[in-house]
Amino acid sequence: MKEFGYQRAFDVSGALALLDADPGARFLGGGTNLVDLMKAGVERPARLVDVRELPLARIEPTADGGLHIGATVTNSDLAAHPGVRRHYPALAQAVLAGASGQLRNMATVGGNLLQRTRCGYFADVTRPCNKRVPGSGCPAVEGEHRNHAILGASDHCVAVHPSDMAVALTAFDAVVSYESTDGPGALPLTEFYLPVGDTPHLETALPPGALITGVTLPPAPAAARSRYRKVRERASYAFAIGSVAAALDVRDGVIRDARLAFGAVASRPWRATAAERALTGAPPGDEVFAAAAEAELSAAQPLPDNGYKVTLMRNLVVAVLSGLAEEAAR
Repeated sequence: MKEFGYQRAFDVSGALALLDADPGARFLGGGTNLVDLMKAGVERPARLVDVRELPLARIEPTADGGLHIGATVTNSDLAAHPGVRRHYPALAQAVLAGASGQLRNMATVGGNLLQRTRCGYFADVTRPCNKRVPGSGCPAVEGEHRNHAILGASDHCVAVHPSDMAVALTAFDAVVSYESTDGPGALPLTEFYLPVGDTPHLETALPPGALITGVTLPPAPAAARSRYRKVRERASYAFAIGSVAAALDVRDGVIRDARLAFGAVASRPWRATAAERALTGAPPGDEVFAAAAEAELSAAQPLPDNGYKVTLMRNLVVAVLSGLAEEAAR
């Protein structure tokens, strides 16, 4: 591991100043992803600015009935919070599905959003990777890609985003707030992650040197009846090969509101807007759910070894929505 400096920040302005003074510095939250990448030689920061002591570790209701989640809230505290469990249960389920208890105790909300892909070629500095070294190539296209993207990929990168938490946040229209040397800003999570295109090394729309300060969830009545379901290759802690965050508001036999986001199928959490449009105004039922899944997955472009994901995601959507519809009918 490259030798690096370390400083702890105690306020947001101080953290920004430390990073601004050293272009080679990086913010450090729980370190559950960054430190691993430093050990592998993928990340080589000259200095770490520890932000765990910043006053950003609270979850508070907003004036309009939503929730504001501070960037240094741990994943464990997020999953256990009564307001999250009551009003956004799929978010709590996603966090609990995302990692072991030890990792959840360390990982932060802000860090979770910024975690990098688990593609084996990205993590191996002896192999080319456009995300790590722009222009070097994407060996996954012709190589090992069983768990890679079927939506929104390009010839330059077919890696997937690993976060479970971000999938649920995407379904509920979360907004990421940040501070930079130019002042505060906010980005809807659907705009936070950049499309792959020919620049997969550019992953988010955050300004250079910006610090995530929190995530705001707007009020969403449908979210109170929501689920997150994750498929993985083993029952113990593992990254998803496909996941769905879903919510349904069913009244008088008609779907009034539908929220749907997919995980582990694209370089970012995938908001299934075509499926949502197909669901809204329709009666709940497996045929309707399957048609909605088809509407979204018709854009899939699987690689030779990951076409199974199309079938997996179609079946997963139907299973999750059927469960929610049964719950609504009780």
